[in-house]
Amino acid sequence: MSDNNWTKEQLAAISAQGCNLLVAAGAGAGKTAVLVERIIRKITAPENPADLDKLLVMTFTNAAAAEMRERIAQAIAERLEANPANHNIRRQLTLLNKANITTIHSFCLDVIRNNFQSIDLDPGFRISDQTEAELLKIEVLKD
Repeated sequence: MSDNNWTKEQLAAISAQGCNLLVAAGAGAGKTAVLVERIIRKITAPENPADLDKLLVMTFTNAAAAEMRERIAQAIAERLEANPANHNIRRQLTLLNKANITTIHSFCLDVIRNNFQSIDLDPGFRISDQTEAELLKIEVLKD
């Protein structure tokens, strides 16, 4: 999407600096496109570009996270094709595999797994599936 096609609100979200950002809008409003453009601009900035693996990109669903990763890869590939000598862009493509593009739930689970000792949690904990959770709930209510 070229600069001319962004709405005022989208462009504000893309170019906001020095802050964390939450993009919330209805289906089909261009959230993914806005976030991808914001990320691409951050990692390809002429001065002080960010590394892709230093960004945290969270979505609500696994499908959205996969789509985000795919679109970022495509955008990086397009930039690299336009500028094949740019080592930073090539590096960002390599960093994509290590990038933290995930769901909110997966991110929180990683934080817990990496800090279980700080919250006095058994390191062997696991997440139950919905059926198991229902059975446990019934068992607890009976007790």
